[in-house]
Amino acid sequence: MRHASLRSILIAFTALTAAAAFAQEAPPVADPAPRIQDVLPEPAVAAPLPPVAPLIAVGEAAEAPAPTIEAIPRVWSPAPRDDEGRTAYGLYLSGRSALSRGEAETGAVYLGAVESLTPEQPTVRDQAFTAALLAGDLDVAARIAPDPETASPVIAEAGALVSVVQTFVGGDARTANAALKARPVLAPHARAAALIGPWIAAAAGDWDTALAEPNPTGDPITVLFGRYHQAQLLEHRRRFDEAEAELHALALDARAAPLFRAAYGEFLERRGKRAEALAFYDTTLAAGSQDTTIVAARARVAARGRPPALADYRDGAARALIIASRQASNENANEFAVVYLRLSLNLKPDADTRYLLGQTLAKANLDKASRSALALVPRSDAPLFAAAQVAIGLSLAEDQQLDEALAAFQTAREARPNDPAIAFVTAGQLLQLERYEEALTLLNGPLLDVENQSGQIRFMRGAAYESLGRIPEAEAQLWAALQAEPEEPTYLNYLGYLWVDSGARIAEGAEMIARAHAADPDNGNIQDSMGWALYRQGRFETAVAILEDAVTKEPANAEINDHLGDAYWQVGRRREAGFQWNRVLTLEPDDERRAEVERKLTQGLEP
Repeated sequence: MRHASLRSILIAFTALTAAAAFAQEAPPVADPAPRIQDVLPEPAVAAPLPPVAPLIAVGEAAEAPAPTIEAIPRVWSPAPRDDEGRTAYGLYLSGRSALSRGEAETGAVYLGAVESLTPEQPTVRDQAFTAALLAGDLDVAARIAPDPETASPVIAEAGALVSVVQTFVGGDARTANAALKARPVLAPHARAAALIGPWIAAAAGDWDTALAEPNPTGDPITVLFGRYHQAQLLEHRRRFDEAEAELHALALDARAAPLFRAAYGEFLERRGKRAEALAFYDTTLAAGSQDTTIVAARARVAARGRPPALADYRDGAARALIIASRQASNENANEFAVVYLRLSLNLKPDADTRYLLGQTLAKANLDKASRSALALVPRSDAPLFAAAQVAIGLSLAEDQQLDEALAAFQTAREARPNDPAIAFVTAGQLLQLERYEEALTLLNGPLLDVENQSGQIRFMRGAAYESLGRIPEAEAQLWAALQAEPEEPTYLNYLGYLWVDSGARIAEGAEMIARAHAADPDNGNIQDSMGWALYRQGRFETAVAILEDAVTKEPANAEINDHLGDAYWQVGRRREAGFQWNRVLTLEPDDERRAEVERKLTQGLEP
């Protein structure tokens, strides 16, 4: 008999391991700020953000920044209506409801409509502005940027930053530069403005501002990147000796080297100093660096390939915003990071940035917006497209859209048919859909059935065999998985339960389940297995206590409730047994379990 608790264990485990496996194999996103968090100790990376409200509190009505202003009148007379007859009240509630569901784009449309009907309402303007930011409607956000006199610093400074960037996007670098000089963007968005400002100044021809010394009082990472940007702008001004000196110093700085070694080598390549670039790359690799960018750069120089071009002003500004987004995300300010990435994409549409935006939206719990962003990663970049499709699939699986998740994984496989990580996540999804034969086709195929395959693959294969009733093959694979990872609680529990439930090796199975419980004491499924092992050993009173605790942890699990009903029956608590079995019928059990429980409700347990 196929048991629901085993299925739930399998689903949870395969989802986790699929995500972890692909995270290890996914292609790296081109990133001008790789491993920022590893360069300096945690406290020194950046000054912490001030304790302010997030850009928008998804699922909660944001508070008015000025308590003396009633943001939404209790009664509008007459109620403002749009051309379709919809009231401002209804549009507002629809917008907030959409945001609470993570539908940023829909929420932005509704709240933007409310703002048009009620432009005098500051809270509506603030919420419409932040919704437009998160949805990527930056022209609207710039148009309705809140009044800095009444808005909170988070909102007001975001509005100032967006207005400057969108002016630059529109081709008016001089106006954007003048705005930054007249009113610098303050915390919590000062860092992003500091990084992008020199590029805007250079585009405006204001080289005194563009090449000014980076603020030494800023956080260390921003100062380092300020120096790097200054070196790039010096190269634009053909002040090559100064640019080289700065890049060389960054490349030899013990803290900064991982970030800027490639940049220094690329500069040497652009200056025609191939031999020096090659020697620098060789020295870096000989010192033990595993940086794939350096490996690729060395191969490029050896093949006399064209060096990477110097970033132009828009490109440099776009990359600066990516750096700001990475720093914000490292501090868990993911909504700020989303805004910076949206602005970066407006400056330079780029597949890598769109992929990063999708990942950051997911961190901000905007899952639907995340999937929308990832869906725009083009097929022309097969590794990145496949990574995006896997991320979409994992997100859909988490939302229990299992068929849609499988479709995303299969699309990824079409783009990268020889990628074992994608085959792995696809097999895991097929298992969740109980398409065991198809899962085995992948698990037994040449991508996954290899000499040094992981315990995860053997576990999934064993679970598929067990689901098909091929018990000897299942036991062999589950045992092999356990030999690879002897203390993995999922393996211990799965094989232990199989032995206990079949009656084949109850004592050994119970010992394995006890080890699993010791490793993961809060897992309700493992506690159910332990209770069931006691039941099978005839220790009914102890089993009741264990299973009651398991039901508390997993109240909606049909099998655990069924087990508790059986244990109650065995200790003479017949009425409570009936209650538990009736509860099982409300928890959508499979047909086999439903028939068995209905029989027990009529006949009880056979002596």
